[in-house]
Amino acid sequence: MRHLISLDALDATEIERFFHAVDDMRDLISIGSQLCRERILATLFYEPSTRTRLSFECAMLRLGGQTLGFHESQTSSVAKGETIADTARMVTNYADIIVVRHKLAGTARVMAQHSTVPVINGGDDSHRHPTQALIDLYTIWRHRGSIRDLNIGICGDLRFSRTSHSLAYAAARLGAQLVHISPSELGMPESVNYRLRHLFGASPVEVTTLQEVIHTLDVLYVNRLQSERLPKPLQSLRGSYVIDTETIKQAKADLLILHPLPRVDELAYDLDSDPRATYFEQSQNGVPVRMALIASLLEIDPYQFNLHSTLSVRKDDTRCRNPFCVIVHEKYLQPEWEVLQPSEGTEEVLSCAYCGTLRR
Repeated sequence: MRHLISLDALDATEIERFFHAVDDMRDLISIGSQLCRERILATLFYEPSTRTRLSFECAMLRLGGQTLGFHESQTSSVAKGETIADTARMVTNYADIIVVRHKLAGTARVMAQHSTVPVINGGDDSHRHPTQALIDLYTIWRHRGSIRDLNIGICGDLRFSRTSHSLAYAAARLGAQLVHISPSELGMPESVNYRLRHLFGASPVEVTTLQEVIHTLDVLYVNRLQSERLPKPLQSLRGSYVIDTETIKQAKADLLILHPLPRVDELAYDLDSDPRATYFEQSQNGVPVRMALIASLLEIDPYQFNLHSTLSVRKDDTRCRNPFCVIVHEKYLQPEWEVLQPSEGTEEVLSCAYCGTLRR
């Protein structure tokens, strides 16, 4: 069964081939398609969403298919105590493909383990958001033709932003130079930086203010303060970074400014008329990207992802300690650990296969 839980299994060639498939889907939007006629997409959104949920539904409708689902957990059997595994087993009776968003990291992985149809990760806690990363990179690729050697600055709440984590992994795999820009309290988690260094060969530059690096950037990726996941002591950081026309005075003339949206107060409205502002185009690209993804996973499009994981996974009885990991809440799950660093004369490094938390 083919699922998209993360982008780790895709190499640079696979991702760039996928971008050409997205170009084909852009043409279908205006003329219509019946590629997914009589196919049904289930959208299981346990967390609020506008762009991700609506663009997935729009993508399926553009392909001639249908949709069903829920957009808050209290309207589903979850409110009665149904497990994620049982929800997956039930929904596979009603749909041909599933997209899930959840407040617990690793939920999409659990769904995939118990589903007989493809599962797409629509965002899990602060862990991953692979389809948003595909949209981000596709937007850059359309403007620049390649991701390799671009200086991509990721700015804002890097600690809790799943879009930042997924973008960093994929951009590193495609050969970009990463620049992490955030208040020290909101820097990239150790687990993300470890993966970037040891699995993707990246050496991110880390700074606390945008002014230190704005003149060097080809892409500025801004994200909001993730207030719904932010501990109370860090709520005071609201407004600690604001991007406006003054901020980018020293930026390159062809800088691309991206934002996964929604914005709160970190991206000024006076930027909207700047030709470098690319975030609304980025949002528009969500539909063709997700059209191409649905068609690929359902194996009805000439282009198909070649999904293959290069990491070995070990099962044992040591449970992850991350309170936002799905395995902490779904007690029937057996712990699984990805081997990031084999013990060949060095300390073995394991990572929770569900949430990415390091175990040394």
